[in-house]
Amino acid sequence: MKDERQLKKGEIRREEEFEQRILDLARVTRVTKGGKHMRFRAFVLLGDKKGKVGWGLAKGADVSIAVNKAVRSAKKHLIKVPLVNETIPKEVRQKFCAAKILIKPAPQGTGIKAGGAIRAVFELAGVPNVVGKILGSNNKINNAMAVFEAIEKL
Repeated sequence: MKDERQLKKGEIRREEEFEQRILDLARVTRVTKGGKHMRFRAFVLLGDKKGKVGWGLAKGADVSIAVNKAVRSAKKHLIKVPLVNETIPKEVRQKFCAAKILIKPAPQGTGIKAGGAIRAVFELAGVPNVVGKILGSNNKINNAMAVFEAIEKL
C-alpha cells in the first residue's frame, strides 16, 4: 500500500510499505434483550520485512471494517526486532495468559523453524533464522501476544 501525499511545496512523502496478514478472524455475538448482535473480530499482523512488526485487534459490523480498524491499530503497535548475525540476540521464554513460548537464535541457513503465530510474526518482521516452540495454549492471539512481549524483552 504505497501512499503518496502531496505536501505544501510539491514534496512527496511515501509511507512505508507494510504487508498484512490476518491471523484470526472470528464471528462474535452479543446477546441482549433485543436479540443477538453479530460482529466480526479481526487480529491482524503488520510487517515491513525489514525488522518492524505490529499487531492490531478490532471488532466491526463487517469483516472489512474490522480488518481496516485492526490495520490502523497495528500501525500504532509497531515494534523493532533486534537482529544480530541475521537472528535474534538471545534465547527467550515468555508467558502471556496461558500461552508459553520459547524462541532461540539459529545459525545462518536454518530459516524459521516455528509454527503458527511465531512463524507469522517472524516472517513479517523479516527475521531469516530463528527457532521457536509453542509450549502452552493453542490460542493464536495469546501466542502472538507472547511473541511480541518476548521481542520487547530482547
